[in-house]
Amino acid sequence: MALSAIFASLYAVMVILQGISAAAVIQLRIADCLIPLSAIFGPPMIVGVSLGCFVSNAYFSASIPYGLYDIVFGPLANLIAAAIIFKFRRRIVLGCLSGAVTVGLIVGSYLWLLFPPPSNIFGLTLPAGWPPWALSMLSLTISSTVAFAVIGLALLKVLSRPNIINPLKSRGLKVYT
Repeated sequence: MALSAIFASLYAVMVILQGISAAAVIQLRIADCLIPLSAIFGPPMIVGVSLGCFVSNAYFSASIPYGLYDIVFGPLANLIAAAIIFKFRRRIVLGCLSGAVTVGLIVGSYLWLLFPPPSNIFGLTLPAGWPPWALSMLSLTISSTVAFAVIGLALLKVLSRPNIINPLKSRGLKVYT
């Protein structure tokens, strides 16, 4: 429970700090790089990134129209994505890609109601003439893929090193390798 609270706090603080900075205009939610850590920290991380998403989404979305969607479905997307990554921890790239698509489809399905979809993401021009919900899903899937399969995988590789994992194990922390 304590580990879940730590992960939730870390996720929420990362989102809130990004949201009040200039980086908020980027579709990429940096805190999502924590979701792949479900592969080594398991259920505490799954619960933590879901609760952290709930807290941060409630902080930003409570007062905007359709904000309730973000408060409910954002954490659900994180829960499903983190569970997928944990389930596929032996095939982590597949797990990260599946998790990114899950977040992109779920969050993208309503985010266009809150914010207009971008015309490009990371310099990639999105197709003109597509419905806003489809552009939103596509842009969120791309940004989630960067957060999960690029930044998150790099973080996972660093934290999976024996010189980091072994001290955690020796102190009684359950980690999955």
